[in-house]
Amino acid sequence: MVIFQKRVPDLTKLALERFVARARQAAGLKGIVDILVTSNSEMKSLNRRFRGKDRETDVLSFPAGEGGQGKQSGVGKEFAGEIAISAEIAAENARELGHSAGEEVKILVLHGLLHLRGYDHERDHGQMLRRESHLRARLRLPSGLIERSQPPNGRARRKQTR
Repeated sequence: MVIFQKRVPDLTKLALERFVARARQAAGLKGIVDILVTSNSEMKSLNRRFRGKDRETDVLSFPAGEGGQGKQSGVGKEFAGEIAISAEIAAENARELGHSAGEEVKILVLHGLLHLRGYDHERDHGQMLRRESHLRARLRLPSGLIERSQPPNGRARRKQTR
């Protein structure tokens, strides 16, 4: 299910639902994924509540179970988890990087799906980066989230907060 609390000008609910289905399959993630596209203030609230960080962020992932697999949804299907995305940060990053806000939301969705799948770029020695790069190319997306957040000098570039 996709919920737009905050609109993304060049992205429809149907287009995002179709992308989520393709990306979920490509990532090998079984189960239903709910996507919330929302405001910075809501992302800040979620980040504070669930991660103890009092700032907005671009994407948050909430796995349903071990490795994002295993919980049953109300309709008898496996539930993989939820992803929340800031429409405002996505639009800002898209402007800075020269692609559409819709493409940026899709990049964030892919990143979130990999987290639901169990990947953790902070601890996996590049495994998530390699997987995201491969899937990004397969799904015809621009620069990956991890790639642009980890330049050669190791300092984060990705804008997560204001």
